[in-house]
Amino acid sequence: MKAMFRSLILVLALAGVGLAGVMAGRSDLVLPDWLPGARASVAKASAESAGNGPIIYYRDPDGLAAFSAVPAKSSAGKDYLPVRASEDIQFEKPPAAPDQAAASGPKRIKFYRNPMGLPDTSPSPKKDSMGMDYLPVFDGEEEDGNTVKVSAGKLQKAGVRSEPVEFAPLSMPLRAPGTIQLDERRVSVVALRFEGFVEAVENVTTGGAVRKGQPLMRIYGPALSSAAAEYVSVLNGRADGAIPAQALKGARRRLENLAVPDAAVSAIERTREVPVAITWPAPQDGVILERTAVNGMRAAPGDVLFRVADTSVVWAQIDLAERDLGMVAVGQEVTVSPRGMRGKTFAGKIALVYPQINKETRTGRIRVELANPDGALMPDMYVEAQIATGSEKPVLTVVDSAVIDSGARQIVLIDKGEGRFEPREVKIGRRGAGRVEIMEGVAAEDKVVVSANFLIDAESNLKAALQGLDSGEKQP
Repeated sequence: MKAMFRSLILVLALAGVGLAGVMAGRSDLVLPDWLPGARASVAKASAESAGNGPIIYYRDPDGLAAFSAVPAKSSAGKDYLPVRASEDIQFEKPPAAPDQAAASGPKRIKFYRNPMGLPDTSPSPKKDSMGMDYLPVFDGEEEDGNTVKVSAGKLQKAGVRSEPVEFAPLSMPLRAPGTIQLDERRVSVVALRFEGFVEAVENVTTGGAVRKGQPLMRIYGPALSSAAAEYVSVLNGRADGAIPAQALKGARRRLENLAVPDAAVSAIERTREVPVAITWPAPQDGVILERTAVNGMRAAPGDVLFRVADTSVVWAQIDLAERDLGMVAVGQEVTVSPRGMRGKTFAGKIALVYPQINKETRTGRIRVELANPDGALMPDMYVEAQIATGSEKPVLTVVDSAVIDSGARQIVLIDKGEGRFEPREVKIGRRGAGRVEIMEGVAAEDKVVVSANFLIDAESNLKAALQGLDSGEKQP
């Protein structure tokens, strides 16, 4: 009972008046003499508080961020305080499971490196000019020249995310503007091969639709009447047997050379009379784009009196950037959407890639043939074209954001795990659907950084520059 009472008194004494002195290493602590073993306990606690193990460095006595590997003095003349191995928490081995302790063994710190990535190391713990602790580098954790190591906290704050490289079909819909143009093969003009006069124009106007053979106007011409009279004379003589067949053929050929319609020649053969004027028909089905013929006008040879176009098939002339021309070819499917017709599309295929570049706009042009049975597509209408490029064959691809493109080179960051990343130069191919084809540099099992890769790239460039600077300074 007496021993328990004395122990209680010892605990209270230590807590009330002696604990601070013990922790501070004070030797002037006064304890009652009747407490047996008190002074021995205090001495033991003081010795434990002083630390054990070798002195690893010296610290500033005033608590400033100043350290030394050898004994030194402060600016006030005070001695730096020694720090032993047991007093530096960075040298303490983290607790490990009993079965792991024997297998892994203790890790030895080789040196300390600058926390900002500068080429500065120290054999002992220290702080940089901003008060940040140098980071320990253990055996087997040295970084090679191509690998960057980023702390887990920094990765989490920056939102770094990695995804594996994978095979996938690369679909690349290419969009470009264009205009609707007439099919050049479906446009005709009505012109005379002789000097004539327009006696009367039928009830046809610009913009109106006509059918092939429909009357457009009535034409009189001296040369036309002379050729018709000769043909009638040959026909009458041939009936009497006095005119050879060759003469008949020559007279008919003269009318054909004047482009007299077949219907008019047949009427002359049937009636054996020279007509005063000939009815001139429409050469094809279509829309009248231009009418210059008026009643009573004189028409010189070659004057365009009517221009008729068949709009059942039209062209979409699409302008592509010079860099996109290599992605298109004849036969690819194209979907055309007129800007003035919301929700309406027309399907066609590339019929021609024009073999020249517009030097002012640096664009090339492709032609798409579109069916236009109802005439909804009109000349000079603006359209948007979507061209199906790419292929269904899977290729090696990464997310578009994984490629850091500086113009001169393209790199990706390979995630090696445990915060270690390796910048690797790659050769890229086609782009589309948010992915990029990788032709060289990575394999299917690699993981690449797809988010916040600029942070790791910046650290990699800084490390390379500082290593080059450091090696340059050591060279002399």
